[in-house]
Amino acid sequence: MIIKKSFSRNFLVILVIGSFFLFSCGNKPEKLRIAVSFISGEMDSSNYIKWLKHIDPDAEYIAMNNLPADSVFRVFKTCNGLLLTGGEDVYPGRYGKESDTARCDGFNLKRDTLEFSLIKKALKRKIPILGVCRGQQIFNVALGGTLYVDIPTDVRTDILHRCADYTKCFHNAKVYPNSLLSQLSGVESGQVTTNHHQAVDRVANDLKVLAVADDGIIESLGWKNPKEKPFLLTVQWHPERMEYPGPLTTPLAKAFLEAALKK
Repeated sequence: MIIKKSFSRNFLVILVIGSFFLFSCGNKPEKLRIAVSFISGEMDSSNYIKWLKHIDPDAEYIAMNNLPADSVFRVFKTCNGLLLTGGEDVYPGRYGKESDTARCDGFNLKRDTLEFSLIKKALKRKIPILGVCRGQQIFNVALGGTLYVDIPTDVRTDILHRCADYTKCFHNAKVYPNSLLSQLSGVESGQVTTNHHQAVDRVANDLKVLAVADDGIIESLGWKNPKEKPFLLTVQWHPERMEYPGPLTTPLAKAFLEAALKK
């Protein structure tokens, strides 16, 4: 009888410990995975990937355009956040200006379709979104806004928003007080590097302006009403090409990845 009781007690202890071990391992958080909408060239040489990795080198960064078409959204379901990168013009027909197509510098209809789908699914899943340059533009269009097709011919400005050498193309950005960008950066203004000939024209109804250039060109957008919405920040400049750490580059990546880690 004593042997049986001792065996029972030992078996119970082993069962409890084993269950605890399995439960702990089964609920261990997975590694952070970030979906990057579009990367041209090698991932390791991408400024976007280097920029994010200086905040979290252990996260997994996946270029959606490099995946087979039949696995893009299966993989996207496993990601915690979406980075919308810069690149070609958004097709003007997407925002009611198809007749202005000739003023574009080129567009990629396949990429447009991919990114519109990613935005739609990201909003449905309520995962964090960070947009850069074209990323800001296509997000605004996806929510019903429009773009200037070509800044030099649509807007009177002396500011160069695009230069032959983007490393020498800087201008001032004024950050709106009491905005998400203001909270993250802690600055009222700063020099940003730029390389674009299109920009946000009419802001989508659900969005609001967080920063502008001195000529009024919109430099950042966020939610008009962020309550019960996922983290969102878009910027027209290229923080991944700027020197970091810096107030208008590092905090953007940090806030985005921290928000993604919570998903």
